[in-house]
Amino acid sequence: MKAAIVHDAGHPPVFADFAEPQAGPGEQRIAVRASALSQLTRARASGTHYSSSGGFPFVAGVDGVGTLDDGRRVYFVLPRAPFGAMAERSLASISNCLPVPDTLDDVTAAAIANPGMSSWAALTERARFKPGETVLINGATGASGQLAVQIARAKGAARIIATGRNRAVLDSLDADMVIPLTDNGEALDAAFKAEFARGVDVVLDYLWGMSAEHLLVSAAKVAAEAVPIRFVQIGAASGADIRLPGAVLRSSALELMGSGIGSVSLPRLLAAIAGVFDAAAAGKLMLATSSMPLAQVEQTWSQTGDRVVFTNP
Repeated sequence: MKAAIVHDAGHPPVFADFAEPQAGPGEQRIAVRASALSQLTRARASGTHYSSSGGFPFVAGVDGVGTLDDGRRVYFVLPRAPFGAMAERSLASISNCLPVPDTLDDVTAAAIANPGMSSWAALTERARFKPGETVLINGATGASGQLAVQIARAKGAARIIATGRNRAVLDSLDADMVIPLTDNGEALDAAFKAEFARGVDVVLDYLWGMSAEHLLVSAAKVAAEAVPIRFVQIGAASGADIRLPGAVLRSSALELMGSGIGSVSLPRLLAAIAGVFDAAAAGKLMLATSSMPLAQVEQTWSQTGDRVVFTNP
């Protein structure tokens, strides 16, 4: 079969022949129809993600949409290595599959599953969000951040604050306040402190790095009345590490936690994806997406902009 094969870390996959997957006990073979090029897919392929297996060669892709041998259309996640979702066929544990609503097309389902799950799970499983609360989304201009704004709104957020470097995308979001991220630390501190003084219940952080440092320090300086702020760390697009003075945690009621594979069980992550699918089928979630044949994976691997979904004929 044809697949997107990763031979070495740091190199894009190549479209070539790979061994046919043979389902073992408890597994399902899947004829793949669509698989999205996500940050998680890129990170695992490069070997930089904490969940990377490190074995080569393997097929890229952590999730996708396809049909089982009995014709059922499903979303599947975490195929058994060395098989991946970016192939004509893949396989996954039966427990790692869930049905896709009939009103949701393959490309849309593949595109929104992973980025939508990241914020849905962070809000519901980790932050225990309640309608009427205020949410600050740090890094709202990427696919996950854009969906986070929509999900927070759909779940009843009273106020949404969005940060990011792409001002055009920021201004297009359904946010009550936008804060452009600049290299001016003093300006960021002032903007963050003003919002924390007004009241923030949950922070969803997709960036880490410098902006997260300023957010945490600003929150601690303002939250003087032991008002809990649930800070949920989801992605690290701006850097893997930060400098965090211990006094920030001692002097405030900040609750610092992560959300992702390991901090949320796989059944709960799948439940989050089911929620995302239902919201998308109801027209509450949208994401700019472009689709192209899987044969173009090598040329498209580094593409930015709309979320890319690879399809099979």
